[in-house]
Amino acid sequence: MHHRLMLTEVDPLAGDQAAALVRDGYLLLRGAVPVAWRDMLRAAFDAGVGSSDQWSAPRGGGWRHALLDLDPTVQRTCRLPSLLAVGAEILAGPFFLTQVEGREPLPGEGHQPLHRDGAGAKAVSALVFLDAYGPDNGATRVVPRHLDRGEPDEASSLIVAGDAGDILVFDADLPHGATRNRSGARRRSLLLSFMQERHRASQDACRAIRNVRMDTSEVFVPRESARPLP
Repeated sequence: MHHRLMLTEVDPLAGDQAAALVRDGYLLLRGAVPVAWRDMLRAAFDAGVGSSDQWSAPRGGGWRHALLDLDPTVQRTCRLPSLLAVGAEILAGPFFLTQVEGREPLPGEGHQPLHRDGAGAKAVSALVFLDAYGPDNGATRVVPRHLDRGEPDEASSLIVAGDAGDILVFDADLPHGATRNRSGARRRSLLLSFMQERHRASQDACRAIRNVRMDTSEVFVPRESARPLP
């Protein structure tokens, strides 16, 4: 399926946010999702949860997975200006939304070793939290860039905590991993990724195995930053 590419300009990050992103490799956008959207996103998540055979490739055990990339509120959330601004800052050139799915650690499950998703591909990952999250219900931990010494180090990781509507955006090459959902409380999230436009062909080639149904033709182009260089 071929679509005409649509270009969307993305405004730059504020200077203080850009500096924090350079230092840490991630940003937590608190309250980024409009309050009015949150119940709709939770409903989309719950409606998208199905059996494992709805996925082309097996999904990890211990997780609830939701197929929701055609939901209009999910799509609007993936295009929030604050989220796109972080993506533009990290990717520093034209980029696109590669996929979005729902993920939630089941009670007693969810722990992941610290890992890197980037594999040199230059990608951005984002977690849109639909419930309050913290060390009790499986929140994600990250190793800030300035503490990253190469080998993932648990002693340098910190658990990110906050409320529904927050978005954690990070360089996919940053060591990160979910923790165990000890309390059993719900911790639904949207997991989405952006990649540089030069990776489009390789991503298009594996759309089916990744269960990507949405139109991914939009290209986000960073607007020239007006802020002075440090």
